[in-house]
Amino acid sequence: MTYTATAAETTATATATTAAAQRPQLPAVLQQALAQAQEQGLAYAGSVAPLQAWQLVQQGLALLVDVRSAEERKFVGQVPGSAHVAWASGTALTRNPRFARELAALHAKQPQPLPVLLLCRSGKRSALAAQEAAKAGLPHVFNVSEGFEGDHDTQQQRGHFNGWRFYGLPWVQD
Repeated sequence: MTYTATAAETTATATATTAAAQRPQLPAVLQQALAQAQEQGLAYAGSVAPLQAWQLVQQGLALLVDVRSAEERKFVGQVPGSAHVAWASGTALTRNPRFARELAALHAKQPQPLPVLLLCRSGKRSALAAQEAAKAGLPHVFNVSEGFEGDHDTQQQRGHFNGWRFYGLPWVQD
């Protein structure tokens, strides 16, 4: 007996193939991060280290979005060319209820769909922001682990142990 696909099945297969062809292939480092996140049961796409994030951004393979407050970016420093969507604002870090919508709007303005890399001070808020983006249905939103300033060292200071600035990656300060 020979099976012949119905018109609906053929159309569905063609639509899925077209959608897969239009969806950009994730770089290997992001595929690995995604696989690790799934293994760990994370509610977001995963994390990449600052050096990996910078390589992806330089190669035009990802969009870097700083989720720190405008005050942090101004007084602590920021990555040149990074986009900004605050996860929280003000000295009390009041949560931005429009975060997912603002991130989606920013992503939609890009000339081509790119994975999004979220950066905060230490990688904690950006992980929460990536989780919120995933919950809102935004695919391929990753956390930059260690963040801009890095984790605390043994003296409870940032910037001496790891993080974007520690590795000497590009940044500017007002």
